[in-house]
Amino acid sequence: MPADKQGNGDGNAYNRIPMLRAERGVSRRDLATALGVHYQTIGYIERGEYSPSLHLALRIAEYFEVPVEVVFSLKPFPRIGNTS
Repeated sequence: MPADKQGNGDGNAYNRIPMLRAERGVSRRDLATALGVHYQTIGYIERGEYSPSLHLALRIAEYFEVPVEVVFSLKPFPRIGNTS
């Protein structure tokens, strides 16, 4: 499953956390520490197995200095790059 496509149709959102972490060289553990959550929580969110609270979603967006809609969406994000 592509890193930006984790939603599974049961209310979980799609997210770009793996892409944002990779771009900035941030590990799951580093992000979790900065947010005050367990590193496994970040993995669950990334895989779409857990939907964060609004408060946590806003804190994640704030950490990456982007609007929350850059990080989370109810629809799959468009693919980035060459699709051929």
